Amino acid sequence: MNLEFSAEENAFRDEVRSFIENNYPTHIQGKNMQDDMSREELTAWHKILGKKGWSVPAWPVEYGGTGWTPTQRYIWSEENARVNAIMPLPFGVSMVGPVIYTFGNEEQKAKHLPGIRSGEVWWCQGYSEPGAGSDLASLKTTAVRDGDDYIINGQKTWTTLAQHADWGFFLCRTDPDAPKQQQGISFILVDMNTPGIEVRPIKLVDGGHEVNEVWLTDVRVPVENRVGEENKGWTYAKFLLAHERSGIAGVARSKRGVEQLKDIATKEMLDGKPLIEDMGFARKISQLEIDLAALEITELRTLAGEQAGKGPGPESSLLKVKGTEIQQRLTELTLEAVGYYGMPDFRSFPEDGTNDFAVGPDYAHGTSSTYFNMRKTSIYGGSNEIQRNIITKMVLGL
Repeated sequence: MNLEFSAEENAFRDEVRSFIENNYPTHIQGKNMQDDMSREELTAWHKILGKKGWSVPAWPVEYGGTGWTPTQRYIWSEENARVNAIMPLPFGVSMVGPVIYTFGNEEQKAKHLPGIRSGEVWWCQGYSEPGAGSDLASLKTTAVRDGDDYIINGQKTWTTLAQHADWGFFLCRTDPDAPKQQQGISFILVDMNTPGIEVRPIKLVDGGHEVNEVWLTDVRVPVENRVGEENKGWTYAKFLLAHERSGIAGVARSKRGVEQLKDIATKEMLDGKPLIEDMGFARKISQLEIDLAALEITELRTLAGEQAGKGPGPESSLLKVKGTEIQQRLTELTLEAVGYYGMPDFRSFPEDGTNDFAVGPDYAHGTSSTYFNMRKTSIYGGSNEIQRNIITKMVLGL
């Protein structure tokens, strides 16, 4: 695959870089998703991109997409990763948005897609339950038909940033007697301000509030909020997960992370010499870079397939497995590089967000929080064990 950029593509890179430099909000520069950020901070860049028309580059043009080529989308990802930009959250842009414009009716498209593009409407995902994570088809949340409404009862868990959400997309069991569990599930859009919804925070080990439990008690939702056919939600859920898994790969962010790791390794010392000169540590970085280069080519092939009209398929499982493994190895090596400076001091996570007890160089601060946070990547979007089963069956034909 030719990775050389044409003159037009280099001009596009210059345009993107200039736009980011001139428009990325100053008040969120230097922050990342592991920080406890406000809703306004998390959506600031999204809203700017929405006005520019660049918030949903992977969407079809008729729904607000940019029409960029795979190479342009690749450049876009790299340039945002270069400044560690807080990108539009995936729940609307990469997950429910594609489901709505692919399977939703015209009224649903008109109602929901504009708010996703602009960043004005925040979405959350109601998939996982206490007894239904990787085995999602065993979910217990029910939606019982009552005239023109569904009455929803159940519990969802690990619902990321639901404390800010305006809307959620939920998988609910609408036919408890279906011959197969997957055949009795529907995909329902829920206004999070509906009576009967309670969002309870799950505090993480570093004190952060990123995920939640969502309890639904006699929540009345119009039938018109169901996407597609009743009991066909598993089909839409799989479609959504394929899009989610493609985005989880995070190649551009990992490339930036490797650059930062190498920079740290030139500053940290081992036996009187920079850590980067230690053959054992340098070998670990080299292997990481080799794996990342291979993943990058696979991602570009996937993007090219999408440009040709082929939606993400089982190859997205490859991206998910390798991408998350690389992310976790990267955070492990970064934590190894900073040594005891990366040791978490839980006094550093008070309610006001101050960090008066942190010691060592600035680049070491937060490395342990990032390490712990990245443990989840091999689980969400379908655990890597499940992804290997999909690859075995759908890619290798075994």
